[in-house]
Amino acid sequence: MSGRARSVAPMDVEGEAARILAELRGLADPVRAENERRYLKSTFVHIGVPVPALRKVAVSAVREPPARDDLLALAAALWTVEDAGRPVHEARMAAVEVLVKRVKVLEPGDVEVAERMVLDSASWVYVDNLAERVAGALVLREPGLAAVLDDWVADPCMWVRRSALLALLPGVRTGAPDLARLARFGDALIGETEFFIRKALGWVLREQSKKDPAWVANWVEAHIRDVSGVTLREAVRHLPDGDAVRLTAAYKAQPR
Repeated sequence: MSGRARSVAPMDVEGEAARILAELRGLADPVRAENERRYLKSTFVHIGVPVPALRKVAVSAVREPPARDDLLALAAALWTVEDAGRPVHEARMAAVEVLVKRVKVLEPGDVEVAERMVLDSASWVYVDNLAERVAGALVLREPGLAAVLDDWVADPCMWVRRSALLALLPGVRTGAPDLARLARFGDALIGETEFFIRKALGWVLREQSKKDPAWVANWVEAHIRDVSGVTLREAVRHLPDGDAVRLTAAYKAQPR
């Protein structure tokens, strides 16, 4: 091996974005598009492409790892596609997919790109992968970036607050959880009335319970007065039966 860095051919970003969109339009299913639009309560244009097919089309553009600038430019080009003045759902999904596929190309500062996209999102369908598989992947690689999540958890935007929680998932899944932040974020968000925040907290606790059920049982027990039913149901899902029954009974016994 020569030790020299691998050369990366420049990408025709506009051409690739146009190709992706054309291929997605070629897979259009108007019935699926309408059903999906209603399910997501979306105001975007929907083409009607199943996620596996969409992902295959999108990641074909980055089969070989592109240069960082080209990756970011392609994601931006897809994210900003409009039809009759409205964003195109599948184009935005494709933008997220290319970032997820080649997240290793990104640099720590690119967590700001994920944040901007989250702020510009209108649904969990974009936010969740941006939070976990882009921002969370960057934080897992560069633990110092977790300080960004401390700002996110107090952000006025509900989707950014949800992202602060979901960005902890890669650490939880790999057995390197940031328990101090999970505890702090849980304390900060326990009083949230937003369903999507309550659900996200429950999801992170549920995943942590697969690795360390005692930690989750203790956290839930200490917060039994304030935890929401949505959070509790997710948190106890994989706890030992005795703990799940005990904590559920304790929750039901609380005055509401």
